[in-house]
Amino acid sequence: MRITRAANGVQALDLIDALAPDVVFLDIRMPGLSGLDLAARLCTGDKPPRIVFTTAHEEYALAAFEHAAFDYLLKPVKPERLQRTVERLRATLQAPAAAAPALAPEALQALLRQLGVAPAASAPTPLQWIRAAQGHETRLIAIDEVVYFQSNDKYTSIYLADGESLIRTPLSKLKEQLDPQQFWQIHRSVIVAARHVAGTRTDFRGRLHVKLKGRSEELVVSRNYVDLFRQM
Repeated sequence: MRITRAANGVQALDLIDALAPDVVFLDIRMPGLSGLDLAARLCTGDKPPRIVFTTAHEEYALAAFEHAAFDYLLKPVKPERLQRTVERLRATLQAPAAAAPALAPEALQALLRQLGVAPAASAPTPLQWIRAAQGHETRLIAIDEVVYFQSNDKYTSIYLADGESLIRTPLSKLKEQLDPQQFWQIHRSVIVAARHVAGTRTDFRGRLHVKLKGRSEELVVSRNYVDLFRQM
């Protein structure tokens, strides 16, 4: 049995795509991409893995889990509870193909509806172009040109290789339209394009800074998003 760990939701999605695991343990709250968002994506695949949620919040532990092919673990996880889950998973995986229950998409979708997360039957296409003000003109910016976004009062500043533009869309609304694999929120006021991240640096106060390719400024990473860079 091979066990692989991910530091955040974005990395988890990449690993799942690459390894196609039979079982996935997901924390409901993860940086970058929540466990619920990730599960909503997985349940639309041809051969979704069996998903075990972990959570510290009892309200997520719906009775529907007890009758599905996946399970939940309430934190702090008790060894005997984990053992029961592992035994159920082994029995499921060792069963003949015709008898082995697959992950029940309808059960997962029902859970997501109860938690207020719409199942991603057809995920919206991430933002590709942005119309932004630049002086007295309006510029059409390809999303690939963006180095990072920064909240600027009621506006959002867009930093590009060749300048800066301004849009009226708040950062929180903009985030909903971005591909989370390509754009990482590193601070409540900053979202950076992953392709432009050169590395990280820790200062004498212990704060993590993101270094950018071809740019001199560094972006501070808040504590809530440090896990994104644990593997770097």
